Amino acid sequence: MPDVDRERAWLLTVDGAPQSYVDLDDPLHLEFEYVRRLAHVLDCAAEPGAALDLLHLGGGALTLPRYAAATRAGSRQAVVEFDAGLVELVAGHLPLPEGCGVTVHAADARAWLEAAPARSADVIVADVFGGSRVPAQLTSVEYAREAARVLRPGGLYAANLADGAPFDFLRAQLANFGEAFAGLALIAEPAVLRGRRFGNAVLLASDAPLEVGVLARLCAGDAFPARVEFGDGLARFVRGARPVADADAAASPAPPEGAFSLG
Repeated sequence: MPDVDRERAWLLTVDGAPQSYVDLDDPLHLEFEYVRRLAHVLDCAAEPGAALDLLHLGGGALTLPRYAAATRAGSRQAVVEFDAGLVELVAGHLPLPEGCGVTVHAADARAWLEAAPARSADVIVADVFGGSRVPAQLTSVEYAREAARVLRPGGLYAANLADGAPFDFLRAQLANFGEAFAGLALIAEPAVLRGRRFGNAVLLASDAPLEVGVLARLCAGDAFPARVEFGDGLARFVRGARPVADADAAASPAPPEGAFSLG
């Protein structure tokens, strides 16, 4: 069950695992490393301050939509969150600023994506977990093709995923998006990429080759530095992986006990 604290900085947990952190006084404060990496992606998606049309699959406590509203005024943001109880909880305790351009919908992410107009989003951010696992309906090549259909030319897809060695799930996800997009990249801490521990990884995809220089510098400068893999290095990581159809899709692997706990 979701739970929150009672201060101006809010930590939302689901079944004891940290799910979202929001500082109501400072939407630029991003506590979780993977959220900072997603924010770096948004920072590099267009010229600083330029408004974007953003589709967030998975809402949590709306940390990233709040960040985008603060850094890209005038953006139109749709947030799709399956858990209606969570939507109600966040609306009651963590209301969005008036006129921020964010609309929240209690709906299924895959169904919403399939119903979305073609070329209607500049950026899609996927951070969808059922408990601690990405649902199977969001892990197939058909899902990747739907994301490609909804993005405008030059748009970006960014997904928070989690896996550990031998990376069967993560490699399959990259194979899926390689079928639908021309450009791929992956952001993760070196220890995760080397298979030393289970952890988050941000998958990036675009219909054109990705320019990752600025993004790589931003990720490397974080308190917990991350590396951006792309090109030949990413091709070696993915080699041998095959796309997964809807009929064979499965949820992401369950994390080892304590992998994402509060300690």
